[in-house]
Amino acid sequence: MDIGVLGAGRMAEALGSQWARAGHRLLVSGRDRGRTAALAARLGPAARAGDFAEAAAFGEVVLLAVRAEGALDVLAAAGAGEGALAGRPLIDCVNEVAPGFVLASDGGPSMAARVARAAPGARVVKGFNLCHEDVWRMTPPVFDGVPLAVPLCGDDPEALETAGRLVRDLGCVPLAGGSLARAGLLEATAALVIGLWVGADEDARAMLPPLSHASGPPAAPGAAGDQSVPGSR
Repeated sequence: MDIGVLGAGRMAEALGSQWARAGHRLLVSGRDRGRTAALAARLGPAARAGDFAEAAAFGEVVLLAVRAEGALDVLAAAGAGEGALAGRPLIDCVNEVAPGFVLASDGGPSMAARVARAAPGARVVKGFNLCHEDVWRMTPPVFDGVPLAVPLCGDDPEALETAGRLVRDLGCVPLAGGSLARAGLLEATAALVIGLWVGADEDARAMLPPLSHASGPPAAPGAAGDQSVPGSR
């Protein structure tokens, strides 16, 4: 698969290195030509460097991996507003977390919604936004024998399947996160868990029970199940 990468920072390198190892071809792009060329060299013979428009034109799928404050400008430079990404999966891994570990959007449209608006016709998928870049460098990210799960939000089944393939190429498991309208929930989850991990040095994984106990302890054989929604009482 040909992957265009909008960005030449740490997330671009972490994900790009794994995808190059899996046999995909990449064109990475950034504002600093020297830094972008250096990243392509580190990724190996499967990668080359270019500008944002070249990365957009190259990719069967495109990854947006830049800081939130520059995301829309990068999409504009890639020609997204003129339809340069129309018809193709656009994976958005951007987090917009402000000081205090809150969403900078402050109740406004999600980052993913603004990305979709800035790239008309692109098949946007939100994902890869919950973990530090060094987690994505692990081969594979497995914890206590369980592969890392990666929630994906999007409206296009084929784009979600493409993103899911890239998740599996990392040794992870894709999770169906729902439509793109739910991407804001995924972004808010990032703000919450980053605040727990970084701001409070707490184990965010410990706050959820396993699936077997999602609705409480399993019912005894023959007992009527409790179908209540968590927090509804």
